[in-house]
Amino acid sequence: MITPPTLVLDLDGTLVDTAPDLLATLNAVLASERLPPVNLDQVRAMTGAGARALLERGMAAAGVAAAPERMDALFAAFIDHYAAHIADHSQLFPGALESLQRFSDAGWRLAVCTNKLEGLARLLLDTLELTPRFDAIAGGDTFAFRKPHPGHILETVRLAGGDPALAVMVGDSAADINAARASGVPVVGMTFGYTDIPVAELNPDVVLDHFDDLYEAVAGLLPARRQAAGG
Repeated sequence: MITPPTLVLDLDGTLVDTAPDLLATLNAVLASERLPPVNLDQVRAMTGAGARALLERGMAAAGVAAAPERMDALFAAFIDHYAAHIADHSQLFPGALESLQRFSDAGWRLAVCTNKLEGLARLLLDTLELTPRFDAIAGGDTFAFRKPHPGHILETVRLAGGDPALAVMVGDSAADINAARASGVPVVGMTFGYTDIPVAELNPDVVLDHFDDLYEAVAGLLPARRQAAGG
């Protein structure tokens, strides 16, 4: 039996535009500490390493570094608030749903590999009625490592029942691209995501501006992967 190829997608800033809800939660926590709010552009540049890192970066922008025990309490408050408002404004990026359907129709396995906590990732995808589309959903706490560690992508592919030699990663940040590079998996960089470095400067295999172009771009990467895998 031939193993189908696997498309692995980052979540925040790649599949779903979550920045508005992350911003609202971060600013709610900052306000509880009487700290100034951050703006949407700042949050887009801060997102990608997980919720705790986002909170730490938000506080650093206000010139504050909380003690570890205080940070633990603020992180818990962040998670509680975000879970309660996880999809108030978050939505799929244009063309994403149609692109996912095209890959599914072609027999691809689909997986999410995100530094978001798995429970929050699943809650978001459940709320957006997307969970059934994925063969695996791996968060930043699913394994003992997370992006940019290559194992995060490799184990996500295996969790989906796929073969890493027949996988392609889609992401928007250095964490995604560095993890893919280290794992030997080709990577597509989406320009509309959350990064403080333009995605083209991170040297993904392909740079795209829209999901409409993803299937053809990935198909162009796959033949070489099949040949390398002996398929």
